[in-house]
Amino acid sequence: MKESCLLILDNHSESRKSVTRGRVLYVEDEISLRMTVGDRLRNEGYSVEFAANGDEGFEKATRLPFDLIILDVMLPKRSGLDLCKGIREAGLVTPILMLTARGQTTEKVNGLKIGADDYVTKPFNMREFMARIEALMRRAPLRPAVKSQVVDFGSIHVDLIGTEATRDGQLINLSAREFQLLRYFSEHQGATLSREELLQQVWGYSANTFTRTVDVHVASLRHKLEDDPKQPRFIQTVPGLGYRFRV
Repeated sequence: MKESCLLILDNHSESRKSVTRGRVLYVEDEISLRMTVGDRLRNEGYSVEFAANGDEGFEKATRLPFDLIILDVMLPKRSGLDLCKGIREAGLVTPILMLTARGQTTEKVNGLKIGADDYVTKPFNMREFMARIEALMRRAPLRPAVKSQVVDFGSIHVDLIGTEATRDGQLINLSAREFQLLRYFSEHQGATLSREELLQQVWGYSANTFTRTVDVHVASLRHKLEDDPKQPRFIQTVPGLGYRFRV
């Protein structure tokens, strides 16, 4: 039987924000853990998506943009280790936090070797767990002060200082990484930006890393910002080179 986590619960009220602290995929088959940890993540300002087995986790991880993926090692259909390996082989560099049972030293070592960024041993202290998450979320480099505080295009209004985006006055729910990407596009309007540059400047990863992360996040931004994501007006593809942001 899988071990449950040790919880130190605090009273937090969930506030409505247009930009979350980050978008998290939590792959866990134990319902009670999904509910408890998911509630805590949401109360801390994160947007959470769940998967109950390895196959569902892989499908969501490779189709949707996330800032962090949390994987339990013991999963139905596909183990957390196999899932972590598959995510990396698919070209995604999203930070991965592994959850392992006490004494599973081999799993910890193997997880780090195949691409996990950190691990937490169950049962775990919730405050330590949240601290590990926050540390992984700080991977993106700090952005310099922007020249303009607002960007308007079409019916979209973006407040770069207040980290808020609206369409016709209605808040648009962007993850922290999506907003960072939009911010970088806004700072370099009209310039052709390669995937390597975006990966370095927005995610803080080496330009030599092969990844679909940039494309997945661009597709998500288009879905939220463009009238017709299949024929984008603002975030344009430059074949063979990268992307260009025009307003």
